[in-house]
Amino acid sequence: MAPVDFRTAPDRYRHWKLDVDGDIATLTMSVEPFGGLRGDDYELKLNSYDLGVDIELADAIDRLRFEHPAVRACVVTGGLDRVFCAGANINMLSTSSHAFKVNFCKYTNETRVGIEDASASSNVRFLAALNGTASGGGYELALACDRILLVDDRNSAVSFPELPLLGVLPGTGGLTRIVDKRLIRPDLCDLFSTLAEGIKGKRAVQWNLVDAIAPLSKWDDAVAGEARALADGLEDRSGTQGIALTPLEYTDDGASRSYRHSELRIEDSGRVAHLTITLPAEAGTQDAAAAHAAGADFWLLALCRELDNALNHLRLNLPAVGLVLVRVVGDAKVAATCDDVLRTEASDPHHWFTNEVGHYLKRALKKIENTAKSFYALADEGTAFAGPFLELALACDRQYVLNDSEAPVHLGVGDASAGAYPMSNGLTRLATRFLADPSQVDAVLAARTNGAGGLVDAEEADELGLATSAPDEIDWDDEVRLAIEERQAYSPDGLTGMEQNLRFPGPETLETKIFGRLTAWQNWIFQRPNAVGERGALKCYGTPQAPEFNYDRT
Repeated sequence: MAPVDFRTAPDRYRHWKLDVDGDIATLTMSVEPFGGLRGDDYELKLNSYDLGVDIELADAIDRLRFEHPAVRACVVTGGLDRVFCAGANINMLSTSSHAFKVNFCKYTNETRVGIEDASASSNVRFLAALNGTASGGGYELALACDRILLVDDRNSAVSFPELPLLGVLPGTGGLTRIVDKRLIRPDLCDLFSTLAEGIKGKRAVQWNLVDAIAPLSKWDDAVAGEARALADGLEDRSGTQGIALTPLEYTDDGASRSYRHSELRIEDSGRVAHLTITLPAEAGTQDAAAAHAAGADFWLLALCRELDNALNHLRLNLPAVGLVLVRVVGDAKVAATCDDVLRTEASDPHHWFTNEVGHYLKRALKKIENTAKSFYALADEGTAFAGPFLELALACDRQYVLNDSEAPVHLGVGDASAGAYPMSNGLTRLATRFLADPSQVDAVLAARTNGAGGLVDAEEADELGLATSAPDEIDWDDEVRLAIEERQAYSPDGLTGMEQNLRFPGPETLETKIFGRLTAWQNWIFQRPNAVGERGALKCYGTPQAPEFNYDRT
């Protein structure tokens, strides 16, 4: 299979159509049956989807946030008769590698979390207008929306048929959302998740599986009324001018991918990658108006898009890479000034734009922590982990800081670390790091007023607990080399399990449940013979053969 290209645009969509009418947008799903990523290997029947369908959806949500800030309500509906979405395509899943299946599920869940983040952060609400049956991942998509309206035609239902039909789970995000978001009784969820035919009509409303139903004769009016009610509950941003998300450009020779502000380089072994971000020589744009005028060329937005693309590339196209070495090259003072432009007052008419850039950065940082790779931040000579880039270092599994008096290295503590970019567990990275002693968080944040712009040298960074290790110039090369060699020698399965357990201490949230359970349970289920063996449920689906299960519970 050719490398997955995560770049797209509305004029290239094959499966979605985005229409904007004033403050209401409509996203219509009409999946092209033979428009899958692998050509005609499988048919995307009944609006079932593969990764390519979700890449377009993720792009559309980003465009709503940046190109159409005046939109206050988005209707997500189906373009086929009596079908909203049949969920992930089964033939695609059954013929994909294990790693692809897991990363596909992870990407789709991040897309749905992105919808929820837009609802929480971007003055837009989402209505799932289920014009027909919504099954599995299709119903998961509906659950990510703020309201669910189901057509009452005596046929259309919502369902999670994965367990009874496929021997797997509804992406795990679906199960979490019905109990933790919709707050449906667990016993009813148990019954619902074993009914392949699903639940329809008034019963779906009674169980809170949907918010309302409407007959076909009143469907259009009901959709319009629901969308209008969602829009009217939000701030009117009529006249707010969006920016065009111009195509993301890079060059790729197989061994490296070079963007405008960053580079991803793969070592000859193919198992270690170097992710290097290069800051501009000067901070440049200092206010929201200038940032907005720069649009997609605003360097922080461009960098966020590059980081997101690089992480997707690592996951889907570079499975052999196990360790990513992260460096931010440039002036720490330039990095620190990023806090200022992203901390625009809400009264500023361009606040919406800097707000969106900040939330994009938040999502990119979370993507690091949800990626099954090891990440080491290397703060050596010439690096600038300051401001929001300190958050990048803290998102890594380890932080190595060079302690060299002749070539001082500084980390920079800014307002970014005080709560602008929470983790999936709802805590800041400092609060997560110092869960046992919150006073250490205060000690780190106090550096913001140290008279040096929040900059701390390697020795102080070590004392504050910001460094995993701070070797001097004599020991640096050997310690880093041994750490890299050691990481490569471990079982990748063991490392993934270890990392996903260690990255999210503290309270559990809907997000940590989705991604923690996806990484552990779905990962495990997808490898079991009951799902993918010769007589496993995924292999037998759509054939005359019934699956054969090993009924021993483990």
